[in-house]
Amino acid sequence: MKTFVIAEAGANHNKDWRLAKKLIYAAASAGASAVKFQNYTSNKLYSKHTPDFGAYKDIPELISSIEMPSEWCKELKKICEDCDLEFMSTPFDEEAVELLYNLGVKRLKIAAFESSDQRLVKCVAQTKLPIIFSAGIGSSLQSIKKTIATIREENNEAEITILHCNSSYPTPVKDINLGQMLLIKNEFESVATIGISDHTEGILIPPVAVALGARVVEKHFTLSRQLKGPDHPFAIEPDELYNMCRNIVDVESSFGTKQGSDLTESESKNEMSFALRSLVAKRKIAIGETLTEQNVTTKRPYISGNISAKDYYTIVDGKHVSLREIEEDEMLDYSSIKEKTNL
Repeated sequence: MKTFVIAEAGANHNKDWRLAKKLIYAAASAGASAVKFQNYTSNKLYSKHTPDFGAYKDIPELISSIEMPSEWCKELKKICEDCDLEFMSTPFDEEAVELLYNLGVKRLKIAAFESSDQRLVKCVAQTKLPIIFSAGIGSSLQSIKKTIATIREENNEAEITILHCNSSYPTPVKDINLGQMLLIKNEFESVATIGISDHTEGILIPPVAVALGARVVEKHFTLSRQLKGPDHPFAIEPDELYNMCRNIVDVESSFGTKQGSDLTESESKNEMSFALRSLVAKRKIAIGETLTEQNVTTKRPYISGNISAKDYYTIVDGKHVSLREIEEDEMLDYSSIKEKTNL
């Protein structure tokens, strides 16, 4: 698979070590490229004066209940590597950036809500590591330019990846706005890799995004949508992650080309060329008779050596004659005809 697929475990470990490990094994079995967790602590992410928002009551307490213990990271990274997966995690504060950098991660991810925080962007950029950032709520082409500029101002010349996303959880398909991803691609593909962080339900959108040019796909996944936690309900389950990866591979393989009338491997194996047409005598044709639309037609099959139907008007141009007697319905070949001027 050429597309870099990030299986976003996020907080779906529910602060359960065994569940975190199972998420890695599920991502490996599905064929993902990386598993990504998140490093934050409640007191550094939210103010203690944060009010309740709609269905979310006491947000600092909620975050505290799902934050990943930092001491997990080293062992989770090792498990990922043993499974031939890249370990990733999104840092949400300076301490998390330092932890992941010292752990030796290959790249850092900046979440959509944090990509407008120039202070955090600057901190991440100072590691000089490749950076992936999501362009979600509040993002515009201008704000993306500013984020890239902030990264480069820190003398970070490593690869930048921009993930288009909608910051609604879940995102209705009608609101995913893949056209925005194309705008980002047209504007920034010369300086960044383009991808998508998809929060729609199901697995339709990622393969479509790949067909449109996404080279990185990020998708939340869970062992079960029935588990308790804020991110489980809209995440995909292991079998869906597997099918999503397979669909992406199929999309990638569909980009092949063939030259002219060459047959593809499957066309050759199935010998479907017999369904093409050859030039056929409409009636008995005498030796020396001129070939015209009155005595030549086209019919199936086409057999190697016959005159193809695509050359019909080249042959019935009044300049070609039969070199032998041709029976009605007999297929014509080049050894049976010749141009008049060459007789």
